[in-house]
Amino acid sequence: MRVVDMHCDTVSVLLQKEREGKQEKLFQNNGHLDIKRMREQAYLLQNFALFVHTPDCIDAWEEVCALYELYTEQMEENSALMAPVLCYEDIEKNESVGKISALLTVEEGAVCKGKIDKLDKLYQMGVRMLTLTWNFPNELGYPNLNMAGAQPTEKNFSEIFFTPDVTHGLTEKGIEFVQEMERLGMIPDVSHLSDAGFYDVLTHTKKPFVASHSNARAVCGCVRNMTDDMIRKLSERGGCMGLNFCADFLREVPFGEKNSGSIEDVVAHAKHIAKVGGVEVLGLGSDFDGIDTNEGLPGVQSMGRLWEALHDGGFKASEVDKIFSENVLRVYRDTL
Repeated sequence: MRVVDMHCDTVSVLLQKEREGKQEKLFQNNGHLDIKRMREQAYLLQNFALFVHTPDCIDAWEEVCALYELYTEQMEENSALMAPVLCYEDIEKNESVGKISALLTVEEGAVCKGKIDKLDKLYQMGVRMLTLTWNFPNELGYPNLNMAGAQPTEKNFSEIFFTPDVTHGLTEKGIEFVQEMERLGMIPDVSHLSDAGFYDVLTHTKKPFVASHSNARAVCGCVRNMTDDMIRKLSERGGCMGLNFCADFLREVPFGEKNSGSIEDVVAHAKHIAKVGGVEVLGLGSDFDGIDTNEGLPGVQSMGRLWEALHDGGFKASEVDKIFSENVLRVYRDTL
């Protein structure tokens, strides 16, 4: 077993803890993910997202730079165990010396303020994947789960969580960005992006792209998940989507009811996605430290249990290996 995970929010959590005066570190902490447990679970590579919640900061660019500073400090502090990835060959080099690879991503395209020079700066900083939107419209495009000016209530729950945006996609600036990203060797990430935006990325790019942490809408109707047509189109492009462990994206429950989550829910999505797009489109995108704890998968210590559950659920060992690492590595080989 080798684990490659396309999304976690651990860096953002660690910065928040630091600002609260709590000294939790990447090597060991009380969250979903740390290096100590990753080593015990045979992690090959972890994507670390610099997630910026724009309503909570004065300047999104300054906030992503603060996150980057913490990330680089933690990379230096743990350099004997983990090393950054700038190109595909770095993954192989790190593995050969027993180090876990760290691939830097940004979640929320608004940090660039619509300026290409800031995108280029992110690339120079080592960012190799950009989630174009989070849950708010920005200069690049529109999200499906749009939280701008609306908090979920029982009255608007269905409209926010189950009504996709099929009209508003990428802006002209967003199209410019994904084309520049492809030129640079930075992967567009369509998780959070509207349905219309997904098809815009498909139209205006040529290389594989990803939905780093999204499930199947046919299994759970939340708009954060992918339709069957999107899954097929992503597969045909040679891209990959990461199974998200967020309980609310795995199984629908009535508004206000606790959704505990389970491994069985993850397996159900994996089986549907593989049936629709082939097992080659499947990867992992845990969303660790960015979601409420899934009781069936409470942290990285559970990855061995997930491997067994997928195998017991009908996937061959070779297919589970594809889901756990090989499919995402293929995308990185083709794009970085």
